[in-house]
Amino acid sequence: MEFASDFVYVPPLPSPKDSQRPNGNIIKRSALLPPINWVRPQSPPPPPPVNAAEVKVAELLPSPNRITEQKKTTAPPKTALLPPHLRSPSTSPPPSGIFYDNAGSSSWEAENTHSTPEANATTSLPPPLPPRPSFMRYIPEYVLVLPASTASEKEIQPPPLVTPPPASADDKGPLLGNPNVVLVSLGKFLSEEVQHTPGKPASCCQCGAVLDSRSDTPAEVNGCYFCQASELSSAFRSQQGIAATGLPHGLFVLIPDSKLQSASQPLLIFCIDISASMSITSQVLPGEHRSRLEFVQEAVLLCVQKLCEEQPQTPVGLISFNYQVEVHGYGDFRSRILSGEELVDHNYLKVAAAAFPTPPPLSQTQDFLQKQVTALAAVGTTALGPAALLAVTMASRHPGSKVIICTDGKANTMLGNLEVEDNDARTLLSSTIFYQDLGEFAANQGVTVSVLSIEGTDCRLDELGRLADRTGGKVLTASPNMLHSQFEQIIENCTIATHCTVTLLLPKSLRVKGEKEAGHKAARKVGNVHLDTEITFQFVANEEDASAPPSGGRVSIQLQLRYIRRDGQSMLRVFTVDRNVTNDSMAVLSSLSLPIIHLNSSQASAALAVRGRFLDARRESELQMKLIERAIKHNRSSEDRETYQEWVNTMEPLYNNIHNFTRARSVISDSQSLTDAGAVLLYTMKHSNRKTIMIKNKQDLEPTYNIHFSPNWQKSKY
Repeated sequence: MEFASDFVYVPPLPSPKDSQRPNGNIIKRSALLPPINWVRPQSPPPPPPVNAAEVKVAELLPSPNRITEQKKTTAPPKTALLPPHLRSPSTSPPPSGIFYDNAGSSSWEAENTHSTPEANATTSLPPPLPPRPSFMRYIPEYVLVLPASTASEKEIQPPPLVTPPPASADDKGPLLGNPNVVLVSLGKFLSEEVQHTPGKPASCCQCGAVLDSRSDTPAEVNGCYFCQASELSSAFRSQQGIAATGLPHGLFVLIPDSKLQSASQPLLIFCIDISASMSITSQVLPGEHRSRLEFVQEAVLLCVQKLCEEQPQTPVGLISFNYQVEVHGYGDFRSRILSGEELVDHNYLKVAAAAFPTPPPLSQTQDFLQKQVTALAAVGTTALGPAALLAVTMASRHPGSKVIICTDGKANTMLGNLEVEDNDARTLLSSTIFYQDLGEFAANQGVTVSVLSIEGTDCRLDELGRLADRTGGKVLTASPNMLHSQFEQIIENCTIATHCTVTLLLPKSLRVKGEKEAGHKAARKVGNVHLDTEITFQFVANEEDASAPPSGGRVSIQLQLRYIRRDGQSMLRVFTVDRNVTNDSMAVLSSLSLPIIHLNSSQASAALAVRGRFLDARRESELQMKLIERAIKHNRSSEDRETYQEWVNTMEPLYNNIHNFTRARSVISDSQSLTDAGAVLLYTMKHSNRKTIMIKNKQDLEPTYNIHFSPNWQKSKY
């Protein structure tokens, strides 16, 4: 269990002024208010201008303070030239020109003033200057004051050290996205060799949390840290210790006394479309054309040859379908053909599939299989639904089996018809339910179904892909000459466990985001687990809980993995970890793992878009994009920028080109469905992992695959 951040992020609480309002946590800000990041100036604005007449009157009126100061000071008489009407009677007429006093200095220079002298002997001082406004600087901006330097200072001083700028208000503000993401690498956890924990797990009867089995607690405890109210969780934890918060780690055998089944060989079934459209040809070389069926035959024969060399014990079956469905035999067992009314009866098809024996190992049937593949001919319609039901039912007897459906068109027979979307809504709805139920049945039996279509065709993969989506299979589209590599890619992805359910337990002050059960507990049915299976969860602070986890505190999170091994043994693996809580966005950004955020955003957005919620998918990705961009700006990592660019390329269709991956609105419905290219894109994103996101661009540049069969694709490590 990996976390995207070293901390559990809880947004800071609102201010007391906001919290006193009704619905203080959810405040709709008026558009008339200034922006949130607007800063109030520290000094008041300058006073408004006054009337010019009032200013002149104030200048002419003598100030009492000024008259008092003049009486106290004995200033020398003014010697400046006065107009005739202002001359004092005691003074003689001044000579022409500039008049100098006894000191020999000009009165102009000595006084350096422009005030007008008065006529009487006691002249008043000029009015004082108005007070300097606070916003006006003493030294103008265009004046540069140089420090005084001596002649001895000839050495050039080194420049001062450049310190990084202080964190801005944006860095310290609340995070827009959600950094609380948990990554669960199921393929890694379920394939590890771990020592079993003896005894039975002690659990809470209220929430199902697994407690510390090493203590003397009973098998079931009424209440624990996870199901207590948030204000009681800390006290309950301190009183009960580890037994209250959960078992740190353990691997339990749920039914130790049960008889284990012998791990049977997983079955591989090729379900091949041989309808008339498979006879369409394409040019390979100048003057040479090959049909779609010939490309499929070549790809299957290459896979059979390679599989026989590396895994000769693997049983391989072949089912072909057009207007009828043929289950090809081997050796003494003859092939069986179903047609007409037999292809409409759901129960009859299941009984017929159950009566068909399991093929022997490929080492015994290779020659028969190669002859049957070579003899296939394209004719008729496409009974894909009945063929898929037969293949899944045959494979259900062997958990871990695979079914590969290869087609180039829509199913157009009665059962599972996908060619009536614009004419008959009832038939289309029944077909949707049919593929959903078939996918659920396959997942419950441990069967993985993958769908491979030929490029340039319309197969309604948005509906047919439900089989692969529920069972953990792949939905792929390939050009005819690339079918072989796609077949190998599907075969390589081996199943290591079935019936897997992942449960995430949080304290009640937190809740899981994006799950149907939006509480402190979420259980997700994964079904079949492969070596590269990775899933993610999001969790946030519970808005309905009055007391959020305090910053600086700690919370416990428990992960439970329930699954069935290939030998039929039910297992339970438990992880419980403690995480620090913080509301410091900078600490969260510094420890953020962008690959985990990228993977979660891709999976969550694709899961929404597959259900037709395109706007919600875009909002989800946009929120996480803001978080990622802020983390890159804060950390300034070139590696994060490269990873981010790859993720942007992956998410680009959801932002700009989603209209290129949707069909025109149906005549009988306002909903929009996905094209085959859109279904392949979104189903692949929904089941992506960190590795597939990193190498996506490389696959676009290099369309060839270097894939080899794993020597243990049938075996799993326990």
